[in-house]
Amino acid sequence: MTTRAWALLFAALFALGVVGCGGHEARTLKLRSALDEGSPRRAIAAINEELDVKSDKDYPKSVVGDDALLVLDRASVQQSLAQFALSKSDFEVADKAIDMLDLAHNAGDSIGQYVFSDSAGKYQAPPYEKLLVNTLNMLNYLELADVSGALVEARRLAVMHRYVRDELKEPDNAILALGSLLAGFAYERSGDVDDALHYYDDALRFGPFEAARVGAARLLPRGSYRSPRLDKLAPRPPEAPPEAPTEAPPAPAPEPAGADVLLVVGHGRVPHKIAQRIPIGLALTLVASDISPHDHRLATDLAAQGLVTWVNFPTLAPGQGEYATPACRVDGQYVQVEEIVDVAREVRAEWKKIEGKVILSAITRLIARVAAGQGVRAAAGRDNAAIGILASLAVQGTLTALDTPDTRSWETLPARVVVKRLRLPPGRHAITLEARGYRREQVIDAKSGGFAVVSLMALR
Repeated sequence: MTTRAWALLFAALFALGVVGCGGHEARTLKLRSALDEGSPRRAIAAINEELDVKSDKDYPKSVVGDDALLVLDRASVQQSLAQFALSKSDFEVADKAIDMLDLAHNAGDSIGQYVFSDSAGKYQAPPYEKLLVNTLNMLNYLELADVSGALVEARRLAVMHRYVRDELKEPDNAILALGSLLAGFAYERSGDVDDALHYYDDALRFGPFEAARVGAARLLPRGSYRSPRLDKLAPRPPEAPPEAPTEAPPAPAPEPAGADVLLVVGHGRVPHKIAQRIPIGLALTLVASDISPHDHRLATDLAAQGLVTWVNFPTLAPGQGEYATPACRVDGQYVQVEEIVDVAREVRAEWKKIEGKVILSAITRLIARVAAGQGVRAAAGRDNAAIGILASLAVQGTLTALDTPDTRSWETLPARVVVKRLRLPPGRHAITLEARGYRREQVIDAKSGGFAVVSLMALR
């Protein structure tokens, strides 16, 4: 056996021995298990262990790749524990470390890089995740009664909103409903009536939400922003008879004393990504209309020779607890909530858009992997056929391990979110929010002209 042949075999076997891991899905197994058991504190401990930090306030020296996503998961769990200041910090750190996947201008190779990327690289978030970073952080600021901070997140959300509307051509992306409602509430509290009306109007594009209608109806007499939706909410004064003298319109009635209270409950968790394996024949059938004739022929030939049998790619696992029924009580009395966004449905819809490209990318990479192995076999030479076969198999195995699908995603997003807006008289009031075995009790001191936002994220 020649020195060159031995070198090929040694390099291939060494690579095979040092690569391969369970991917992000394996890193977050303890996190998901803890949340499934209703133990968010243990979930944060699992995240901190993966981040190799000592406390909820600490960060790795460099927040990149998987670590950025773990910080984002920790932000959600901190929020579920009502640790809003810590959650706010986590959201802001993660937001700077995460790019958004450009689905508006993507070529197939970009999709392939996204779903088979090196986990040390910068995580490419789908648009709905970037929208929810600013939305859920706005909720943190409102919980802390920091209106100016909430407005900063609202303006960041507006930038993302324009991208989704103008570049992705998705003006009706339902994720925007919750963000628009919270932004409208924040601008209302700041006294910026027209901006508040604009956001309430935007929320109403997704449904006749009472929380948005109540806010908009109260502001219409004081603002100039109008739309067909808002016009339907404006009270119409009775027409005066022709002979009646013209009189000045009556002054608007004073608002009742009390505070505006917004309740927000998220429950369940969205589907997370898992690795999937399907037979090559089925994969070719699924992408028959997209794969090039050349690649289809190559894949079919390789399958016929028994060189390839399976295709690996990421897919979505089932969701968690999305059909729960949250309960909200004020001073012991139940209040009716309304669902404002089904996040799990939007996650599935977003994945459906690129699923075909994901499978296609997996097939083309599989072809390249086998071709690399065949090249190593040829390099070993006819005199070293046996060592060439071993080296070829080792290289193909190595590339299979390296080609582990990227199962990274924001796993701690609530599956659904419900809301309720109330006007409470001055005084102390007991708020109780319940969902999926989680419970939050909060006493608020309602003051005239004041506000309170009380939320619960039951990530189970």
